[in-house]
Amino acid sequence: MAGLTVSVTELKRNFAGILTQAGDQPVAVLNHNRPEAYLLSAAHYEHLLTQLEDLEDAARVRERSEGPFVEVRLDDL
Repeated sequence: MAGLTVSVTELKRNFAGILTQAGDQPVAVLNHNRPEAYLLSAAHYEHLLTQLEDLEDAARVRERSEGPFVEVRLDDL
């Protein structure tokens, strides 16, 4: 799930270097050789939020596509 994998110890020792190396890709942070967390750049996180909002909007459109509908005349607006 991540382009780069580091231990918690590595992350503590070289945080800035790991961020530079990862770029916009997620970093898996391992604790005792198991994924404990994922480190995301701000740009990657914001991109994920945008995608999630788009999926939620699409689901809402599908839910409402069958109605009920309210008739409105342009003159009433």
